[in-house]
Amino acid sequence: MASPELHALVAGMRARPRPDNPTIEQIRAGFVALSKLYPPPPDARFEPVDAGGVPAEWVRIEGGEDKRVVLYFHGGGYCLGTAETHRDLVARLCRVSGARALSVDYRLAPEHPFPAALDDAVASYRWLRGQGVASQSIVVAGDSAGGGLSLGLLLALRDAGDALPAAAVVMSPVTDQAKEGASMRTKAALDPMVQAESSAANARRYIGSGDYKAPLVSPLYGDLRGLPPMYILVGTSEVLMDDSTRFAEKAKAASVDVEFEIWDEMIHIWPYFANLPEARQAVDKMGAYIKRKVAAA
Repeated sequence: MASPELHALVAGMRARPRPDNPTIEQIRAGFVALSKLYPPPPDARFEPVDAGGVPAEWVRIEGGEDKRVVLYFHGGGYCLGTAETHRDLVARLCRVSGARALSVDYRLAPEHPFPAALDDAVASYRWLRGQGVASQSIVVAGDSAGGGLSLGLLLALRDAGDALPAAAVVMSPVTDQAKEGASMRTKAALDPMVQAESSAANARRYIGSGDYKAPLVSPLYGDLRGLPPMYILVGTSEVLMDDSTRFAEKAKAASVDVEFEIWDEMIHIWPYFANLPEARQAVDKMGAYIKRKVAAA
């Protein structure tokens, strides 16, 4: 059974006023306002860095290990969000994994449509490698669109012949920009965060007249053979649930080492909301997974 904190969060989300036909600027501002409710812990340290021409920031918690690196991509439909809006989540992930993180401010649509975000992801990974970080010391991670970008990055790196990271950790990833999952309809009344219409609008901003089933924008439609181990989390109250269920099934069929968890009643990217006990539990599990995968590399 979901916690009282989750029920209160969902009630608050449903009660908040929403402008009709909001502009992308209004949507971005709303995300920034949300992030202010979840400030990072006081012992977190943030250091701006140019990661191969891509703005990013190092995130560290005292006692972390520099040899273990999380390469993090924030969510926001490829259209909103920043490294700053995700500081709390990334810092918490650093604490439980004992890692430092490189949180990437990849370019956003519609100003910078595909392949800008993917190009930035590849550049940031190769910059890390150029800094002497071993591929098997890196875990790629992300939430929502950042999760989809993480998976697209794996495909791009594999196809280019780059050494692959130790693992990937993705929360509620966007894997199907064609929006063909049944949950886009069946979960619509349960999801307080994402609507089918807004998700499709973000896809149009990102892809435009391109192919919505191209593997690098929709990893679900790619050849998944040879990808590294991955941990996927999704909730049952998400219109994007089937993006995860179908991707996990296909990855397992391609002999990818997948740990896949479906959390009852959880909403889209629930680990983001630090006041939820379920968020703390999920982040603890992700941290333990990252420790295992890097230690075993």
